[in-house]
Amino acid sequence: MQVEVKDIDKLFELDGYLKPFEREIRRRHGVLKDWINKIDQCEGGIDEFTQGYNYYGLHFQSDNSVIAREWAPGARDVYLTGDFNNWHWESHPFKKLPFGKWELHLPANADGSPPIKHLSEIKIIIRNQHGQLLDRLSPWAKYVVQPPKEANQGVNYKQYVWQPPAGERYQRQHGRPARPKSLRIYECHVGIASQEPRVGSYDEFADRIVPRIKRQGYNCIQVMAIMEHAYYASFGYQVTSFFAASSRYGNPEQLKRMIDVAHAQGLYVLLDVVHSHASKNVQDGLNQFDGTNSCFFHDGARGEHSLWDSRLFNYTEHEVLRFLLSNLRWWHDEYNFDGYRFDGVTSMLYHSRGIGEGFSGDYNEYFGLNVDTDSLNYLGLANYMLHKLDPEVITIAEDVSGMPTLCRPVPEGGIGFDYRLGMAIPDKWIELLKEQSDDQWDMGNVVHTLTNRRWKENTVAYAESHDQALVGDKTIAFWLMDKEMYTHMSTLSDSSLIIDRGLALHKMIRLITHALGGEAYLNFMGNEFGHPEWLDFPRVGNNDSYHYARRQWNLVDDPLLKYKYLNEFDRAMNETEERFGWLHSGSAYVSWKHEGDKTIAFERGGLVFVFNFHPTQSFSDYRVGTNWAGTYQAVLSSDDTIFGGQNRIDTNCKHHSDPWGYAGRSNFIQIYAPSRTAVVYARISD
Repeated sequence: MQVEVKDIDKLFELDGYLKPFEREIRRRHGVLKDWINKIDQCEGGIDEFTQGYNYYGLHFQSDNSVIAREWAPGARDVYLTGDFNNWHWESHPFKKLPFGKWELHLPANADGSPPIKHLSEIKIIIRNQHGQLLDRLSPWAKYVVQPPKEANQGVNYKQYVWQPPAGERYQRQHGRPARPKSLRIYECHVGIASQEPRVGSYDEFADRIVPRIKRQGYNCIQVMAIMEHAYYASFGYQVTSFFAASSRYGNPEQLKRMIDVAHAQGLYVLLDVVHSHASKNVQDGLNQFDGTNSCFFHDGARGEHSLWDSRLFNYTEHEVLRFLLSNLRWWHDEYNFDGYRFDGVTSMLYHSRGIGEGFSGDYNEYFGLNVDTDSLNYLGLANYMLHKLDPEVITIAEDVSGMPTLCRPVPEGGIGFDYRLGMAIPDKWIELLKEQSDDQWDMGNVVHTLTNRRWKENTVAYAESHDQALVGDKTIAFWLMDKEMYTHMSTLSDSSLIIDRGLALHKMIRLITHALGGEAYLNFMGNEFGHPEWLDFPRVGNNDSYHYARRQWNLVDDPLLKYKYLNEFDRAMNETEERFGWLHSGSAYVSWKHEGDKTIAFERGGLVFVFNFHPTQSFSDYRVGTNWAGTYQAVLSSDDTIFGGQNRIDTNCKHHSDPWGYAGRSNFIQIYAPSRTAVVYARISD
């Protein structure tokens, strides 16, 4: 199928500064079209090409014979071994096929049963060009498990055949919910979702955590660390088995159930996918699978990520594209994921060209030799494939560069992502909390950071990243309240100015980020209630402790602790957005930024938002501009007692607009703006 760039003029209507780069934009999409045409001509189309898992790996036939296939272009010989042949490494050789492919047929046993059973352990044996025999896990393995310590079998993962009887396979009970217009994402990690100091499970997450997420008003979960990773402390970003759901939390059928339970609650489910790099782990991962340093990766320096100590994919290789695109298709078709957050997009686009983290906004940084166009082409192919096969899929780019066209459709000449992460926002909040007292905050700079995004390219706003929760850094709650959280979070304890300030600013920061920062909102698990301390996975440095690798739900469930206030505000904030839909209502109009008063006011989604960040000053009869005449009433106040506030806002009070212009708007209302308080007003009548 041809990929036509039929709507490219829309790009230049949205951003005239792109016009000088039209030739480069068209050239990039010419490369994309060439790849699509090549796939159509040689592979039967994108639909067949992206189902490589139906060709490679282990496949049981209707007569109970088994076919195994692998791609190992650098191998001299390939063998299959396992408990089915008493671990004779060379007794079952593959036949060499063209283009580096290998194939093995295993007939059914004499009694008609398959030669390899469900949960049989197997390995791929590679003879390299030097004649050495190397044991490997199949890149297409569906289920790999690390032996328990008590088994005394080492730490390397083992591949087990996952072919359960029909009666043991999970059958979906629920269809996918409708794609949310306003995306409110709960970023989560199954392993640390347990309150106990251990690894949580898929079943526990489905039964205990999904109801919490639903109650909080989120309509989407973004699940981290699902693709198998040998090193737990990598947070899932050093993937070793791309087609295997992490066995730490349970088996594949249990993950399918977890996603089905989330769908039953009306939650979209996104997978955190890592295609920007892969673990260097040879025994458990893709690295040197065929006995060479290339195969799935570039050889030499271009195949190494020095900062992450990992391998970089060769996106120009036909079979690598098949592997990665099929991987996306696999998680969608087999597990029913609804979309993806693509990790490390900025690194993919700029790492091999030596561009650092900083971007000036000069468009020359986004075009020409500055960009790794092989990576860019892969991302375009991935988005083209996913949206063609499922128009309801959601894709999010982890991108800090601000690259133009990244979140515009492929037919316009864009790369096709639906959203990008607003990565500058959490950086700004941490900068302010670390370097300035809140009476020094620059209101104009806050607004600029929250609104500085590409027109008509959707952004996911978030106040703090999951990385800030890791040991060595601090969450917003910990920056604000630190050690006081250990002594003054009880509703029975003496009042604390530090806690009062922390609760107030925590709510305000999250609401202004939610309302002004993007077209979607994201929160990392536990941050909604100000989870204290840090996140630290078990490792040698902490004696393999799980004490900090968990979420302390007991804190928010205890009615005598103030964590409940932040949790309730988070829920009310999401419910207010669900009611009024500001995330999908277009951009906000900021009418007021006052440095002396430390106030910000803006309109969005038919609402008027007023923030007073001043530490001590409250303002009576404060004028706030609005373009909509009528009567207004507060629908959300961060100062409500249910949110730990002082109840200084009368939510029953009606505010009638005056038809005189103010702050660039045709009307204004007069309100009370208490210090360190955010209030949302809705028009209740004309």
